[in-house]
Amino acid sequence: MNRTTKPNYEFDQQFQSELVLDSQSILGEGPCWDPTENVLWWIDVRGQLVHRYSPATAENASYRVGQSVGCVVRRHKGGLMVAVENGFASFDPASESCEILADPEFDRPGNRFNDGKCDPSGRFWAGTMDDAEVDPRAGSLYCLDLDGQVHKRLEKIGVSNGIVWSADRQTMYFIDSPTRRVDAFDYDDTSGEISQRRTVVEVPEGWGWPDGMAIDAQDRLWVALWAGWGVACFDPANGQPIAFVDVPVARSSACCFGGPALDLLYITTARDKMTADEPDQPLAGGLFYADVGTRGTVFGSYLG
Repeated sequence: MNRTTKPNYEFDQQFQSELVLDSQSILGEGPCWDPTENVLWWIDVRGQLVHRYSPATAENASYRVGQSVGCVVRRHKGGLMVAVENGFASFDPASESCEILADPEFDRPGNRFNDGKCDPSGRFWAGTMDDAEVDPRAGSLYCLDLDGQVHKRLEKIGVSNGIVWSADRQTMYFIDSPTRRVDAFDYDDTSGEISQRRTVVEVPEGWGWPDGMAIDAQDRLWVALWAGWGVACFDPANGQPIAFVDVPVARSSACCFGGPALDLLYITTARDKMTADEPDQPLAGGLFYADVGTRGTVFGSYLG
């Protein structure tokens, strides 16, 4: 999933991103704002790292997980939860201790966990993919419930990405990147069940592939475009593009709203799989932010 030229976008609203940290991450991903400490947690999948960035001090601390890490979320009783190569795990940054709690794909050694988040009731959702990206139907979407049980919610997924929930807790949005779609589901916040899958956004050819995703307070979807040089905002009510955030890196991988007022869009990028024929991207793998004139929502911690 590579692109060597920048698309010619036409949006009513266009924003410029600014560099936060020239981290040179291999595969920066999974930004998660922590409103209790006012810090940003994010990861480097290939670097096997969890990062903690403090906007107040401009300091970024890194913690080694010991295996590929697909996403990070806060844990209500302290520490973090991660979805890693070998399943759902708790992670203590201070000791760099990673304890596997559930491995629903112990029989699929070629798979690893990818993107995920906590739902409004504190369950931890994350999906899997074929790490070699050969089998387009190898992945599944799982939910780690509050009692520690794991439920498979979807299967036959290519690259599980971009999961968010609407403000009224009635709709879940999900991305399987190779499909170039954002799909919506009816979501039952009491049980965690999803149903009535339908497509609400189709990313046009030439715009890259939809990757990580954030949702703002107006329920608009901000979708990072892998090989698309930025983040596009879509209205899920009609599927129309609304705004675009320009990023000086081809592989925008994920985004989330952060800052004390949740009014900054943080964007992770990657330099993974860059080729010699691509445009110069000295900031590839960096962490960026943009003021996009709206506020977002913050997802809760895992309550299990």
